Amino acid sequence: MVERPEWAPSSIDLDRPSVARMYDHYLGGSHNFEVDRRAADAVARIYPGMAAAARANRSFLRRAVHHLAEQGVEQFLDLGSGIPTVGSVHEVARAVNPACRVAYVDVEPVAVAHSTALLADEPRTVAVQGDLRSPDTVLADPEVRELLDLSQPVGVLLVAVLHFVADSDAPRDLVDSYLSAVVPGSHLVISHGSLEGIAVDEVPDAEAVQQIYQRTDSPLVMRSRAEIAELFTGLDLVPPGVVPLSEWRPDSDEPPISAYAGVGRKV
Repeated sequence: MVERPEWAPSSIDLDRPSVARMYDHYLGGSHNFEVDRRAADAVARIYPGMAAAARANRSFLRRAVHHLAEQGVEQFLDLGSGIPTVGSVHEVARAVNPACRVAYVDVEPVAVAHSTALLADEPRTVAVQGDLRSPDTVLADPEVRELLDLSQPVGVLLVAVLHFVADSDAPRDLVDSYLSAVVPGSHLVISHGSLEGIAVDEVPDAEAVQQIYQRTDSPLVMRSRAEIAELFTGLDLVPPGVVPLSEWRPDSDEPPISAYAGVGRKV
């Protein structure tokens, strides 16, 4: 039996891989278990670029949040926020505007526990446990409601998370639910895994990767660029639009990864 470390909430299953903890392992973090590392390493053997992909997603998040803060967005709803690491949303946003407020939401108890500990001395931030597939519940959370003023623009962040939402959970409807709750001037930020074009040569056995994720708490669902672009329907796309993740306003050389990204503004 795996010994439960002090930082692990009693509600988590130590025998089942978690995508949040696997992601933490890809980024070189320490808040993961042997079961997570085995699953992550199995993926990495098939797709050696997985760690680079995780870093590229963090880099895109940083660039997108910086852009939103420069546009005057002062509050952020980070859905599927994961386990805290360097360059968290509040750090990036406050480098532009110290008044920014951030609500972190994740279904993974470890991510929430560590976010709560990390943010103990951070004003204007909260971390709550919630399932992004239940928008009404997330938006009604007392801590979220107290922190975020929905009569003012909000940056809704869905970075590297919607590819863990099944088609049966209607990701387009979920996005629309969050967007209907925020005012014009709000922004939607998405990065999403895809096997269309950009990934064909990078992941020689994509089906094997997906089979590994089937054993986790969140099976992997890759979508086409057209399906990802559809999530921005009704929004003004921020140039350069929905593009390969490494091509969204790059500020350094990054290898291409199997994902698309975009930012849209509600009008």
